[in-house]
Amino acid sequence: MTFQAPVDDIRFIFKELADLDGILKLPDHTELDVETIDAVLQENARFVEEVVAPLNRKGDLEPARWQDGEVRTSPGFKEAFGEFARGGWQGLLHDEKWGGQGLPKLLSAAATEILNAGNLSFALCPLLTDGVIEALSTAGTPEQCERFIPPLVEGRWTGTMNLTEPQAGSDLALLSTRAIPQDDGTYRLHGQKIFITFGEHDMAENIIHLVLARTPDAPKGVKGISLFLVPKYLVNEDGSLGARNDVWCASLEHKLGIHGSPTAVLFYGSDKGEVGEGAIGYLVGEENRGLEIMFIMMNAARYAVGVQGVALSERALQHAEAYAAERLQGQLLEGSPGPVSIDQHPDVQRMLLTMRALTEGTRATALWAASLVDKSKGHSDPEERAQCKALYEYLVPVVKAFSTEAAVEVTSLGVQVHGGMGFIEETGAAQFYRDARILPIYEGTTAIQANDFIGRKIVRDGGSAALALAGLMRATVAELGVAAAAGHEDADALKLIRSRLDAALNAQAEAITHILEQARQDPRGVYMGSVPMLMLAGVVNAGWQLARSALAVHKRVLSGDATDFHRRKLTTALFYAAHLLPRASALRDAVVTGGLVGEYARVLYKK
Repeated sequence: MTFQAPVDDIRFIFKELADLDGILKLPDHTELDVETIDAVLQENARFVEEVVAPLNRKGDLEPARWQDGEVRTSPGFKEAFGEFARGGWQGLLHDEKWGGQGLPKLLSAAATEILNAGNLSFALCPLLTDGVIEALSTAGTPEQCERFIPPLVEGRWTGTMNLTEPQAGSDLALLSTRAIPQDDGTYRLHGQKIFITFGEHDMAENIIHLVLARTPDAPKGVKGISLFLVPKYLVNEDGSLGARNDVWCASLEHKLGIHGSPTAVLFYGSDKGEVGEGAIGYLVGEENRGLEIMFIMMNAARYAVGVQGVALSERALQHAEAYAAERLQGQLLEGSPGPVSIDQHPDVQRMLLTMRALTEGTRATALWAASLVDKSKGHSDPEERAQCKALYEYLVPVVKAFSTEAAVEVTSLGVQVHGGMGFIEETGAAQFYRDARILPIYEGTTAIQANDFIGRKIVRDGGSAALALAGLMRATVAELGVAAAAGHEDADALKLIRSRLDAALNAQAEAITHILEQARQDPRGVYMGSVPMLMLAGVVNAGWQLARSALAVHKRVLSGDATDFHRRKLTTALFYAAHLLPRASALRDAVVTGGLVGEYARVLYKK
C-alpha cells in the first residue's frame, strides 16, 4: 500500500498539545506563521510520499552492496538523496548562519518522523548528519565550523558517528583506536570501528566521520577518550576536496532489518590512502574530553531514534488498517449474510486500537518534548527556559526507549493482524517488524536509557523534573473531572480517562518514592526495576498526552466543530485509558519488588 503522511494528527498536536502559537511568538520565530509551517509540512509529506517512500521496499530487497572498499546504495537512494539535499531538508533545523533555515525543532521533529516513516533506512543518513552538525556547532573551532558545517547542511556531505569497536560496545572504556599527534597539529588515527551507519556510500561527495580515539598518553577508561573529525576526503582551504584519506570500508554487515542502510566496518590507518600511514584527523574540543562532546551528538540521535519508533509504528498501523479493511473473513457476532472485513471483529479492533493508541501517544509525547526545546532556547523568562530544558532532558530517555519498545509491539501486532499472510514477506508487514527490532538497541539500549533515567533524571535531582511534570499531569486530571461533571454525552468516557490517569500517576509517584528511598541502600534492587520504571514513565506520559487530546476534542464538541477525525481521537484516548494505562500499576509493582527479585537473581547467576 502507499504511504500517507499523518499530517492531520501532526496538525492537531501542533495546535492542541504542543503550543505552536506560543512557539511562533518566540523571538527566533516571529517571522513565521501557521500557514508557513503548514506549507513546509505539506511539502515534506509530498516529497516523502512521492520520492522516498516508494524506495522502502526496494531497499529491503536490494541492500547496499560493497565491492573493493566502495559501497553502492540501494537503487534510487542516490537520486532521492540528491532531491532531499536540493530541497533544503537537511538544513531545516540548523542555524541560518550555516545555510540552514532555523525552523522550530517542533516542525523538524514532525518532518523527521514523516521521512523515517517513508523509509527508515534512507532517513538514517540525514539523522546522523544532523548529529555531526550539532556536535561541531557546539564544540568545533570557528575554522572547523566554517569549513565543515555548510556542506553538511547543504547535504553535499554527510556525517557519521564512530564509537563501537569489536571489543568495545556499550563499554567505551575498552576503546583502543589510537590517535598519534603530528607536528602540524593534526593526528594520525589507527584502529577499527564497527556498526558505522552510512560509513561508506555513494550518495554524497564526502563523508565526515566523528571518531572516538585515545592519544598515546591518555589516562585509562572513559576519561582518556578524545573526539576527532576525520573526513573521507581531505578538505582544502578553499573548501575543495583533496586527497583520499586513509579510512576504508572493509565490509558491510548483513542485518535482520534496515537492509537499505549500509552498516560499515571501517579501518583507520590501513595504508591504502593517498596521505600516507594513518588517517588524518582533527581534534574536536580538548583532548580526553571527547565523550562529553560525543554525548551532544548521542543525545540528539537518541531523541531522533525515538521519533523513528513513532514513524515505524505509523507505517505498520497504516499497513494493518488497510489490510484489515479489505480482508474478508467470518461473520459479525450479531450475524451477517456473508463474510465481513476483519476490522469488524472485536479482537482485530483491539489490536488496531492498540497500534493506534501507542502510535499517537508516542507521537504526542515526542512532539511535546520537541516544543520544550524551542521554548528552552527562546523563551523570555530564564526560569521558564531552565524548566523546559530540564523537562526535555528528563523526557529524552522516555522518548527513545518507550517509543522504540512500543514500535516493536506495534509492528508485531501488525504482523498478527495479517495472520499467516503477515509471516509472508511479500505482504510487507514483516519488514516493519524486522526494521523495528534495532530501535531499542542502537544509540543506547533500553537498559542504558533506563540506567540514565534512574541515575541522572530521578536520583541526581531528587525527582524534581518528574515531580514538576506530574504537577502538569495532575492539572489535566482536574480538568477532566470538571469536564466529566458537566454531564455531556461523553461524560462516561471522560470519567474513565480521568480515573485511569489518576491511578497511573499514583503508581508512578509510588515507584519514584521507592527509588529515591532505596537508591543508596539497595542500588542493585533499584536498577533491577530500572526498565520497568522507564516503561512506566512512557505509559504515563503517552496516556497524559492522549488525555489532553480528549479534553481538546471535548471542547470542540461543545463548540460544535468536532469532525470524524476528532471523534477518532476521543476513541483512541478512551482505549488507551482502558487498555494501556493499567499497565502502570503492574510496572510499579515490578519496580518496588526489584530488591527481592535481585537477591534471588544474584544466586541464580552467581559465578
